[in-house]
Amino acid sequence: MSALEPAFSEDIRHQMLGLGEAARAAAQVLATAPAQAKDKALKAAAAAIRTGRGRILAANAKDLAEAEDLSAALRDRLELDDDRIEAMASGLEEIAKLADPVGQVMKEWTRPNGLKIARVRVPLGVVGVIYESRPNVTADAGGLCLKAGNAVILRGGSESLHSSAAIGDCLAHGLRLAGLPEDSIQLVPTADRAAVGAMLAMAEHIDVIIPRGGRSLIERVREESRIPVIAHLEGNCHVYVDGAAEVEMARRIVMNAKMRRTGICGAAESLLIERRAAESHLKPILDDLVGAGCEVRGDETVQALDDRVVPATEADWKTEYLDAIISVRIVDGVDEAIAHINRHGSHHTDSIVTEDDEAAERFLARVDSAIVLRNASTQFADGGEFGMGAEIGISTGRLHARGPVGAEELTTYKYVVRGSGQVRP
Repeated sequence: MSALEPAFSEDIRHQMLGLGEAARAAAQVLATAPAQAKDKALKAAAAAIRTGRGRILAANAKDLAEAEDLSAALRDRLELDDDRIEAMASGLEEIAKLADPVGQVMKEWTRPNGLKIARVRVPLGVVGVIYESRPNVTADAGGLCLKAGNAVILRGGSESLHSSAAIGDCLAHGLRLAGLPEDSIQLVPTADRAAVGAMLAMAEHIDVIIPRGGRSLIERVREESRIPVIAHLEGNCHVYVDGAAEVEMARRIVMNAKMRRTGICGAAESLLIERRAAESHLKPILDDLVGAGCEVRGDETVQALDDRVVPATEADWKTEYLDAIISVRIVDGVDEAIAHINRHGSHHTDSIVTEDDEAAERFLARVDSAIVLRNASTQFADGGEFGMGAEIGISTGRLHARGPVGAEELTTYKYVVRGSGQVRP
């Protein structure tokens, strides 16, 4: 087989093309589906997730039993419990409450010749979502794509195959009750990695690909895709504690940003502290982190201040640990913090803790990340926390969406022009 030939069998190709053709047909129906029908499907799917809780947990237990080699962070992403199942159901209900983005008039104006022009939101069409570990993405992505009038093909990780299938059945139930095409939300039924390659070649059937996972997945998608990509890259997130930070606030924010859930993309991986705050702020923060079981890797100054700190390497500043590990560096002010973040970060989410308005505004304006915060935990990097109901991921690129990708970000627009017989001279 040459390097230019597809690395997947004819059976996989035909299976994927079948999904694509069905999705395209469903997308034509969804593009003009009433908001009430989409919302009915979302609410019915939420109810089905609640009533099917036992079946979903049993499927998840099967996935966990088969995923013996997963790291602790990935197992945490994979595992479902009553609270996470309720969060999926509630997320679908929150999406249903949102205003329907399809048909929204973004801007309108009238030209001197009488032409009335409007920029109107329309669905993207067919969305392909490729994700790892987290079965809750099945509900979030399916629900958001439906709300935005898109058909979606979901390719979850092989480790979450049973869980995603059980959740997908609940989504299909909602579509049936609402009278919408069941092919509006389809799951790739095979764990064969070749299905990803086939999916990335289906430019005639899929309008945009959204990968959500580690660097290797994102890089593969970017290299192989013949379809536009909205990338969710890793979250190498930072908290910068400025010299003007209030100590107790800094302690609360750093602990939450790092330790609330270490395996999510919004978890802080690096801590920067202004030199003038090192003596007053660093020790209580390190006491909190070490006491919670977090390994601290620091530069020479941090090591000199606390013998529990192990040396940080250059690689640490660029690492997404997804674990109870944090790298700590002393910097000489907000400008050096900004430079460090822009150089080493992944342009995901970064926070400053300070009572200095000027330093805060400089940080918020100059840090080149999709989400920047002042005096708040990086773990707020979540579509649900932004009032979007849920998210497919956090886009770290610049096109077509940036930050949390919710229903509105899953639309594009067209221009609708109304005339009264005008012709161009």
